Amino acid sequence: MHEASGTIVALDGDFAIVRLEASGGCGRCHEPGGCGGGANIGRMLCSSESRDFRALNPECVPVGASIRLAIADGAVRRSAVLAYGIPLVALFAGALAGGALAGEAGSIGGALAGIVAGWFVLRRDRKVSAADPAMQPVIRPASAAGRAA
Repeated sequence: MHEASGTIVALDGDFAIVRLEASGGCGRCHEPGGCGGGANIGRMLCSSESRDFRALNPECVPVGASIRLAIADGAVRRSAVLAYGIPLVALFAGALAGGALAGEAGSIGGALAGIVAGWFVLRRDRKVSAADPAMQPVIRPASAAGRAA
């Protein structure tokens, strides 16, 4: 299980909105000899210092509680492989197929068609993953996080 600390800021039925503080990678960003990579990348991708996530709240933890947000080990890797791999493979497959059929113009059209097809595959997978509890982050009270290892 991958875990991160956060605070519940709102409730939404069986879900809660959790605010996680931005982490600095290895934790040495601001120390002498630290590269600052985690903090710099975080600022590039997100303008705020914290992020809000919607997560399952099976234990009905109240607003304001400190929690641990946990997600299954394979969920992050699977999402990353799909999000980066499918569009890339679809782009190249479309470009190769289009090039074989119609030369350079076919490559361009095939690449565009491949990206669109990859986008549809990712949308479908997102709907399937949203219904899969193993792919959802789950809230655990901060006190329970240490004993459930």
